[in-house]
Amino acid sequence: MNNDKTRTDGFECINCHKMVRDKAPGTVNRNHCPFCLTSKHVDLNIAGDRKATCKQVMQPIGLTFKEAGLDKWGKQKQGELMVAHQCLGCTKISINRVAGDDDPKKILEILESSKDLDEDLKKLLMHSGIKLLTDADLPEIKTQLFGKE
Repeated sequence: MNNDKTRTDGFECINCHKMVRDKAPGTVNRNHCPFCLTSKHVDLNIAGDRKATCKQVMQPIGLTFKEAGLDKWGKQKQGELMVAHQCLGCTKISINRVAGDDDPKKILEILESSKDLDEDLKKLLMHSGIKLLTDADLPEIKTQLFGKE
């Protein structure tokens, strides 16, 4: 019997109410539903700290790439695909890595819906250092989701 109450086998999505496994391919701390990509505001400062008191729905609002730095030749490396979320309670914005079992169709839907974001929110994201992806990024998004064709 596991007495560590911080570990579970999964959780019910706060949005679509499907059961979600805690562990996912390529992730350490599961922080969103792989079906609807909605999250719950549980982390305060760093991924996995589970110190936030808000506990409200974090809606997926767009996609971005994580900064990856330079390769050994000094060329900018392409970072991994990330989902930008905004808390519907306190409005905090965070980015979370895409997990291996996330629904690729839903990820592409988020890209499409991000075109309709309010201009003030787009500016807030930009000032937060989050560059929203556009249709121009679609080839790299598809490569990361489906591999090279």
